[in-house]
Amino acid sequence: MTEKYSVLVVLCNAPDEGTAKMLASALIERELAACVNLLAPASSCYRWQGTLETTTEIPMLIKTTAARYAALEAVLHELHPYDLPEIIALPVAAGLPAYLGWVQDATGGPSA
Repeated sequence: MTEKYSVLVVLCNAPDEGTAKMLASALIERELAACVNLLAPASSCYRWQGTLETTTEIPMLIKTTAARYAALEAVLHELHPYDLPEIIALPVAAGLPAYLGWVQDATGGPSA
């Protein structure tokens, strides 16, 4: 049952591959994430400060736990170059128990 693991997938976009790699390394080194997938560049379209913007970003899929989320969010917010970075956490409804357990272990266990 997934509830015992409380695993989250966090979505965040970085402005370039170098920034994405730096953020991923910081999260893994601090045991705030078990894994960070850096996806292929994507085109993002949004309104920022009244202006329609289109830019290329590197989507990041970050696997963590609910127990580590607040610290992960703080580090992303501190290190990210955007004034307002996208940081969205989605709960994992189900998953391979061994993988979910690995996420738990890689982020310091249930009491982290």
